Amino acid sequence: MDNSFDIVSFLKKAVTIGASDVHLQVNEHPVIRIDGKITKVDMPLLTEENLKEAFNTLVPQNIKGKIDSVFDLDFAYEIPNCSRFRVNLSRQLGYAGLVIRTIPYNIKNISELNLPESIEQFATLNNGLVLITGPTGSGKSTTIASLIDYININYPKHIITIEDPVEFIFNNKKSIVSQRQIQIDTPSFPDGIKYALRQDPDVIFVGEIRDEETITAALKAAETGHLVFATIHTNDAIQTVNRIVNMYNPSDRDFVRTQLAQVLRGTVSQKLLPLKAGSGRRPACEVLVVTPTVKDFIQKDKLEEIYELVKKGSFNNMLTMNSSLYRLYEQDLISEETALEYSDNKTELQQMFRGVYHGTGM
Repeated sequence: MDNSFDIVSFLKKAVTIGASDVHLQVNEHPVIRIDGKITKVDMPLLTEENLKEAFNTLVPQNIKGKIDSVFDLDFAYEIPNCSRFRVNLSRQLGYAGLVIRTIPYNIKNISELNLPESIEQFATLNNGLVLITGPTGSGKSTTIASLIDYININYPKHIITIEDPVEFIFNNKKSIVSQRQIQIDTPSFPDGIKYALRQDPDVIFVGEIRDEETITAALKAAETGHLVFATIHTNDAIQTVNRIVNMYNPSDRDFVRTQLAQVLRGTVSQKLLPLKAGSGRRPACEVLVVTPTVKDFIQKDKLEEIYELVKKGSFNNMLTMNSSLYRLYEQDLISEETALEYSDNKTELQQMFRGVYHGTGM
């Protein structure tokens, strides 16, 4: 019986049906994620040999020798005229498995992504730090790609991306875009940022803020007159500031708060919600614009007061997550149950549904 598994054909089919992710494990059926939902594919259980063949196809030649000596590995793969993929190799109970994220060639703009138009204001800045936040799979990379391409289309600048691995590929338009991959073009995020400063950049994109060393380098780049975009796994603006400050020793935190208050220009926190119609997803966003008052609150560690400002900040194009969720509900795109499920402040959202809460920015 032929129990072969053609990874390239499988990935092509996954792209055709709109899968965002593919999960492959030994002794399990292949799994895909569509519209945020995990679905098992009606195919034979994958064998260790199937996975080895997949590794042999997908893993770049320069790192094939590392497979047996590492526990986790990230790399990119491309099927020409189909899609790019971000691949993670990991181990479970001694067996290696793969999680593969599809990265489309086409970079959509803010409007096509159904994101708040106010987000484009961050692409027009000349310096400072802008953070795109949210859980894994919430569309952070897609939003960043849209902002970078907006700059690429409209401004003559030098954009440097530092990624692990490189995801969306940018073609030079008005800007020139240099894309550097960790472990291939530069050893680490901090090193990538450090040397980017010597490469005449206007804009630097840092794939992910993971540690103190990376955020320190990003803050320095923003301080020295560059526009820095980065992603971080947090749920909202307050949690984002706390996460960054708490990366440092207590004795350094007051200084970091001051530094962050001076360079932070805004945060966009997003989630992807399943639509009421049954297929497709739509983003809900919290947008924080750092005004002089917000700077003051960050510096004085009065973070809880920032939320009240965001609620009242429609004139600065600020938006709370609950306001975004409520808009989607009002447009009949999501159900009340879905809105509440994705809200981190359910009591306030319930008040909005009952007409008790009257906030601006809706």
